[in-house]
Amino acid sequence: MIISASRRTDIPARYAEWFLRRVREGFAVARNPMNPQQQRRVSLRPEDVEAIVFWTKNPAPMLSRLAELADYAYYFQFTVTPYGPDIEPGVPDKEKEIIPAFRRLAETLGPERVIWRCDPLLVGKRYGVDFHLRSFEKFARAFEGFTRRCVFSYLDIYRGMSRAARELGFRAPDEREKLALARELAPVAQAHGVTLESCAEDINLEQFGILHTSCIDAALIEKITGRPLARAKDKNQRPHCRCAPATDIGAYDTCPNGCKYCYATHSAKKTAANIANHDDGAPYL
Repeated sequence: MIISASRRTDIPARYAEWFLRRVREGFAVARNPMNPQQQRRVSLRPEDVEAIVFWTKNPAPMLSRLAELADYAYYFQFTVTPYGPDIEPGVPDKEKEIIPAFRRLAETLGPERVIWRCDPLLVGKRYGVDFHLRSFEKFARAFEGFTRRCVFSYLDIYRGMSRAARELGFRAPDEREKLALARELAPVAQAHGVTLESCAEDINLEQFGILHTSCIDAALIEKITGRPLARAKDKNQRPHCRCAPATDIGAYDTCPNGCKYCYATHSAKKTAANIANHDDGAPYL
C-alpha cells in the first residue's frame, strides 16, 4: 500500500507532529471526504507501507525529524510556484525560507526524492507568460543539482475558487498560452538539468520534449525500494492522471496555506475552525 500524505492538505507544513504520532502508533484513520461518518483504519506499520508520498509547500517542520521515518521508503512532491501572498497567503517567503528548505531536504534525501512541482500555472494581470519565464528560470537555477524533475499542470477553475479568480484577476491559460508556456519553460528546465513533465493534462506537449508523468510514481518507488510494485492506474483520480493507486490520509478544509487556486479548500471559515480544533493525538485529521 502506498500512502499519500496528502493531496488534500499540507501534512508536513501543519500536521507533522500528528503524522509522526500516527507512525509511532502504527495506524491512521482516513475519513471519506464525501461522508465523514465513513472511516477506514489505515495501517502505517513499515511492513504494510510500500512507500509514502508527501505533498507540501513547506517541509520545514519535518526536516529535523526525518530520522523517525528511517523504516520507510518515501519521497516529496514539493510545490514551489512564483506567486505572492495575494495568491498563496500562508506560504512563507520563497527566497528566505522555501528555497533553503528545498535544498536542505534534497541534501538529506538526494535530488531524485525531491520533485519540484511548479503547479498550477495560471495567468492574470500580474502573471503573464513573461513573468512565468523569469520566475521559472530563477527557481530552476536555485534548484539545479537539488532535483531531477519538475512537474507542472495548468490551472483548472473549480467552483470554490471562481470568486477568488474574479477578485484577484487570474484564470486558466488558453490554448495559445499553454503552448507558449511549454515552449519557453522546457529549454530552461533542460539547461539546469531538470526534466519538465506534465501532470494530468490532455494536451500533447511532446513537441517540446514534455511527457505526461505519474506523481505517485511506481517506477520511482521501485527504484527507491529495490522491489517490484504492481503497476496500475488509480481509478479514483482524474481521467488523465497516471498515478499509481494510493491511500490518502488527509482531509479537505484543513490546509493552512490558503492558496486561492486550491481545490481542497472549499470554505476559509471551515478551514480556520478545523485548524483551531485539530488534535495531534487524534487518529484522524
